[in-house]
Amino acid sequence: MDAVRRTPLKWIPTLYLAQGLPYFAIALVFGQMMKSMGMTNAEISHWAALLGGAWIFKPLWSPFLELAPNKKIVVVSLQVLCGICLGLVALALQFPFWLSACIAVLFLASVSSATHDISCDGLYISSLSEKQQAQYAGWIGTFFNAGRFLAQGGLLMLAGYLEKTQGITAAWTIVFGILGLTMCALGGYNGWALPVSPNAKLEDHTFGGVARTLKEVIIDYFRKPGIWVSILFIILFRAGEAQVQTIGPLFLREARELGGLGLSTAEVGAVYGTTGTIAFIVGSILGGYFTSWLSLRRAILFLILAMNLPNLVFYYLSHALPTDLTLIGVALSVEMFGYGFGFVGVILYMMQVVAPGKYTTAHYAFSTGIMQLGFVLFRWISGDVQMALGYKTFFVWVLLAAIPVAILSQFIPMESREKSKADAVPEAA
Repeated sequence: MDAVRRTPLKWIPTLYLAQGLPYFAIALVFGQMMKSMGMTNAEISHWAALLGGAWIFKPLWSPFLELAPNKKIVVVSLQVLCGICLGLVALALQFPFWLSACIAVLFLASVSSATHDISCDGLYISSLSEKQQAQYAGWIGTFFNAGRFLAQGGLLMLAGYLEKTQGITAAWTIVFGILGLTMCALGGYNGWALPVSPNAKLEDHTFGGVARTLKEVIIDYFRKPGIWVSILFIILFRAGEAQVQTIGPLFLREARELGGLGLSTAEVGAVYGTTGTIAFIVGSILGGYFTSWLSLRRAILFLILAMNLPNLVFYYLSHALPTDLTLIGVALSVEMFGYGFGFVGVILYMMQVVAPGKYTTAHYAFSTGIMQLGFVLFRWISGDVQMALGYKTFFVWVLLAAIPVAILSQFIPMESREKSKADAVPEAA
């Protein structure tokens, strides 16, 4: 049967699992591996920020993907390339210069994963009707976060077990070998299952023509009324969360005499990858319904406060230093719920306020790149700030980091300026 006629449920789960798995492997699993290797929080945060840079700049090369015959070729090729790169981490760990080798192949994996995101979403949109897009939207978040469940949950627990039985290097060699094989297997399956989704015929189907279109898109984006205030809001929105997402898991692993909770790799995987992932998914769904019911303008302050639940949770954990794994698991579930619930705010702000206009899709992509820029900047400094302040004071710092964006949210428009201009036309007439 032709792939185009296959039920979307035969390819949407594997498509978005392949989007989430390398992202969480790079953003979370690699940091845990470096912690096991004895690297400092500052070193980990710097490398994590560097690897996250690909998601900042992906809008700059996204239009050039339209030069490929179809989106399926791009998606499958990048899934296999991600798999090869993740598998090469296992090989890189065998060398004396393991760190530089790992960074090199993971940088290629991050570029491949970021580029895959573009074609992945484009294939979903172009292959389904608007009704189907809405019908299967819930599957996107579910299987993207299944990547978190596998990476930060199952594979971390496996790594923790293998660290004790096989040694640290052997443990992470096996984990990244599994990641590589899984991505290659997903690429093979999706090569059979995905619809072809031909790219649109461009008026100027040349490299130069695409470059000129990209230039026009960029100019139009920065000509939007109030765009610099919007950019500031997007960057500040994740200021606290970016730092907690980086340092929080390292705090859990840190020895108790150094101010951490002293959890093992397996214990971090157990509390984060199971109940934590479920809480994040529930929070995301409820955050969407809450904002739909209340409107973005009235909901935004609540969403910003929810994003800072994680900071409050870690402030409590750093002072109480509990040893009960169940209590820690409950606290981290609150963290992930708040993150999921509040994250809806910045997504809808970019989608409904900033993106609308002549190039809605491209401008949304640019906004997500700016969001990632803010995330990377605050992730970069997080390790240095934590090492300077200590864990207790650091978690006070990230609580304070929410104040500027909370204040700004009460003074900037929460409605598309394009819509405002359209509504104003009848009155002018």
